[in-house]
Amino acid sequence: MQFFAEPLAKLIDELRRLPGIGAKTGQRLAFHILSMPQGDVKRLAEALMDARERIRSCSVCGNWTDGETCIVCSDPGRDRSCICVVERPEDVIAMERTREYRGVYHVLGAAISPMEGIGPGDIRLSELVDRVKRGNVREVIIATNPNTEGEVTAVYIANLLRPLKVEVSRIAHGLPVGGDLEYADEVTLARALEGRRGM
Repeated sequence: MQFFAEPLAKLIDELRRLPGIGAKTGQRLAFHILSMPQGDVKRLAEALMDARERIRSCSVCGNWTDGETCIVCSDPGRDRSCICVVERPEDVIAMERTREYRGVYHVLGAAISPMEGIGPGDIRLSELVDRVKRGNVREVIIATNPNTEGEVTAVYIANLLRPLKVEVSRIAHGLPVGGDLEYADEVTLARALEGRRGM
C-alpha cells in the first residue's frame, strides 16, 4: 500500500538516493521542501541544475571548479613544490579547513579497491606521476583515508613515486580508522598533517 501521492513518493525516493539519507530523513526533507515557498523551491532546483551543469574537474588537480582551474591551482601564493594527494574533492575542503597547508593538491577520484572493481588504472595516478616528472616537486603528502583502501592506495603511490626521487610522506593517524577526511574536525586534521611520516 502506497502512503504518499506519486509525486511525493518520487521525491522521497530521489532524496533517499543521496548519501547518508535514509527513509525517514528522505521523508523529512521532502515534507520540508513541500512546505517551502515556491520561489525557494525554484531557487533550490536552479542551484542544483546550475551546479551540475557548470561544475567540472580542475584540469590540473581534479578538484571541483567552474573554470579551467580550481581556486587552489589558480592561487599564485601556493607552494607548488608540495602536492597533497587526496581521494575526493571534498577531502580538499577538509584539508583547507585546517589552514595549515599551503601547497597544492592532487585528487585521485577514488582509492584502489579491488572489491569495488577499482584498480590503479581507474584513478588519476598517471596524472600525478606526470605532475611530479614535470619538475620542482620536493614532497608528495599522501592524505588518503585511514581505511584499508586508503592504506593500499598510499603504499601503491609511495612505490610508484620512489624512482622519481621525491620525498613521499603520509599524514599521521590522528584520524579514526575507517573514517573519512570530510567528517574529521579541523584540529584532528591539523595534527595529522603536522605529524605526517615518511613512507
